[in-house]
Amino acid sequence: MKRTRSVHIALLFLIMNVVQIARAQDTLEFQALSKGHIYRESASLRELPQTAFKEGERLVFDVGYSFITAGEAVMSVPKIDTLFGRPAFQVLFTVNSTKTFSWIYKVDDRYETFLDVQGMFPWHFTQRVREGSYSRDFEAWFDQINNVAFANNKQYPIPPYVHDAVSAFYFVRTLDYSRSRVGEKIMLQNFFKDTTYSLSVKFLGRQRIEVDAGTFDCIIVEPLMREGGLFKSEGRVLIWLTDDERKIPVKVSTKVVIGSIDSELREYSGINGPIRAKVR
Repeated sequence: MKRTRSVHIALLFLIMNVVQIARAQDTLEFQALSKGHIYRESASLRELPQTAFKEGERLVFDVGYSFITAGEAVMSVPKIDTLFGRPAFQVLFTVNSTKTFSWIYKVDDRYETFLDVQGMFPWHFTQRVREGSYSRDFEAWFDQINNVAFANNKQYPIPPYVHDAVSAFYFVRTLDYSRSRVGEKIMLQNFFKDTTYSLSVKFLGRQRIEVDAGTFDCIIVEPLMREGGLFKSEGRVLIWLTDDERKIPVKVSTKVVIGSIDSELREYSGINGPIRAKVR
């Protein structure tokens, strides 16, 4: 019995040391810590129930440029994983140019976040961008209990429940806009590279639009971002979301360096219930 207790005490000290190292050192140690260890303090984290999306959702968009289909974008929630003992949505966003358009400007982008199921905040974010001759890779781990981000082998202070580019978008889908007035803004915090940026989302009103996936009554929002968004833009980014509980993105219109790009919903599956905003 004494030997068993000694082993347990030794293991406890070992785990405590691993936790301290992970908090004090780089991303690799923090990543190792995530596999199987549980934060006891996690019970104090916020809970935000939502009905907008669920595991298995998949949204496919045609990306149009100058009246031609230039690529395909896919937003999906393939599975629920476990990070720090908590369930987390794996959320993927990919954009790929068509074979024809790739001769002009090849795009192969991949974003991934692990979004806490109960609290709607991220634990881990990766970005892999390949656009023409431009490339960028970025990874960040978020210690949402101690308010620290681990990126570039460094630590950065972050505000509570800070977002990344993808988690911010999915969080916006969970909000209630039924009483929103034109011009109202929602304020978020978005971490990217080595800095936390303010991200405001402006409510612009409502509109009925038709895309290949159908005709939908939508709300229109405009993210006002400085860095780290899903689109490198030099002008306005407008997003049409279904005006119901799902807040499914139906259309995204953005002005980028090479012109205006529109992404329109072509097909969808795995939706978390009926789409009441679909007219036909």
